Amino acid sequence: MHAPAVIVHGLEMACDALRPGHPVTLLSAEGAAAYAGVGWWQALVAQARAAHPDTTIQHILDCGDAPGRALEALRARQPILILRTDQSIWSDIADRATRQGSLLLSAAPSALDLSQHGARRRLAAWLADATPGRDGAFG
Repeated sequence: MHAPAVIVHGLEMACDALRPGHPVTLLSAEGAAAYAGVGWWQALVAQARAAHPDTTIQHILDCGDAPGRALEALRARQPILILRTDQSIWSDIADRATRQGSLLLSAAPSALDLSQHGARRRLAAWLADATPGRDGAFG
């Protein structure tokens, strides 16, 4: 499944993204693993899922340029993560991710950032519009 991505910066935004009931990909802010942590992200996703159990969710943690955080995320069984680093390091971590059934991306998919002015007004339309190619970055 390729659900539209929404950048969330906290639990309230995650719940806002899930409330319409459309399949959604929750995406952390760029580099969030480095400043907020893997545990924070996974707790946020778990709480959002508990609040909206009938909404289908994928979630992506952005590790920025921190390979150590990407490895931490893999140890925590993060299903999809982003890492921006040199090719040899990225390839090694991508191999590890593949072996455990996770997916490592080198760039984020197109997403609606809920912290941007007016984004919440556009959220329902963004989630309902499954435009081909918009979400293909991780499929």
